[in-house]
Amino acid sequence: MGATSRRRLAAVAFLTATTLLATTACGGNGDDAGDGTVTLTVDVFGQFGYDELYKEYMAANPGVKIVERGTGGNLDEYSPKLTQWLAAGKGAGDVVAIEEGLLVEYKANPGNFVNLLDHGAAELKGNFLDWKWNAGLTADGKQLIGLGTDVGGMAMCYRKDLFAKAGLPTERDAVSALWPTWQDYVRVGERFTAAKTGASFLDAATNTFNTIVLQTAGNSSGYHYYDTGDNLVVDTNPAVKQAWDTTMDIIDSGLSGKYGAWSEEWVSAFKQAKFATIACPAWMTGVIEGHAGPAAKGRWDIARVPGNGGNWGGSYLAVPKQSKHRDEAVKLATFLTSAKGQIGAFKAKGPLPSSPQALDDPAIAGATNAYFSDAPVGQIFAAGAKSLKPVYMGPKNQAVRTEVENAVRTVELGQRSPEQGWTDAVTNAKKAAAK
Repeated sequence: MGATSRRRLAAVAFLTATTLLATTACGGNGDDAGDGTVTLTVDVFGQFGYDELYKEYMAANPGVKIVERGTGGNLDEYSPKLTQWLAAGKGAGDVVAIEEGLLVEYKANPGNFVNLLDHGAAELKGNFLDWKWNAGLTADGKQLIGLGTDVGGMAMCYRKDLFAKAGLPTERDAVSALWPTWQDYVRVGERFTAAKTGASFLDAATNTFNTIVLQTAGNSSGYHYYDTGDNLVVDTNPAVKQAWDTTMDIIDSGLSGKYGAWSEEWVSAFKQAKFATIACPAWMTGVIEGHAGPAAKGRWDIARVPGNGGNWGGSYLAVPKQSKHRDEAVKLATFLTSAKGQIGAFKAKGPLPSSPQALDDPAIAGATNAYFSDAPVGQIFAAGAKSLKPVYMGPKNQAVRTEVENAVRTVELGQRSPEQGWTDAVTNAKKAAAK
């Protein structure tokens, strides 16, 4: 996931809890009922798609009650709270979601988490894509911090009705053929803009930038802001500057609606059909459906992303050591990240499994999405998932990313030139990394 700083990922803006509690409520440390029932609190951001899975688990384990807490898609709210709870030794859920871009930071303090290898997790290795499993391990390989949930295979979601209004093709294969490269995407956007539909071609430059930089890095060095030696390379890695320059072309062409990603204006723009395309990792389909609402069913579709693939998003489930129900929490996390659990989450909200067994299951491979004009999401997202190229996330990835995307935003709003914005991005990224 879910979608992330400005990405807010991994995630999304609606709470999908079986039981919703305010994020300021007590953690999963002592909220048990007096009848012997064990209450497990699960902390998430965005829509993980676990509602039905919780019900199934509780039915099979009548002595367990599951409570989910969430912060919408806002990692800027979720992550500081989780960090504070871990530092205080209290307040965190029994199971906590960790977004991929923040995993390295949490692995720096492995003592905060239960070592899942001590609970038999080693036998689960084959249930995850190799790189997804390895990312959950500490550098010495002796501790497994978290079990993988989803991966973020890339596509481009678009409004068929707005494309038709602009005189563009609407059938997904024909749309895919319009933009084999990002330069082609810009040219199509210029055609769309010239048609004066009353909508912008895309939602926000930051979302598009993040897609391009992850795609470019995955197809080249395998890292973007930090190299694999944890050296900050934001100003020397060609992948970052290439993504910046392409995004500046998009902005200069007037294609962005300038809706701050994950803002109230962004959410309203979905409902009001104010933009025609959005960079679309698998988990974004649930975001779009939630924001655009039932009235837009069948008006959205999914095409190939410009360029060559990409991977945006993905999370992990971990068990803090402060949990009073470690064994039960590990069992729940194992169930939610099993092939069955990942299939259930995909059916509910669209996050693409990181389990090879789940990806091979007909429920995934043959899946379609009625909201998106019966798009064959299994073929679009799952077919290439096993060959996804992960991008290494360094120790201050989230803070650095925030500064770079803030700089993109200032150019998008006309507050800086592309050259000034790039200088700000590099300067502020270095400051964030040094903190």
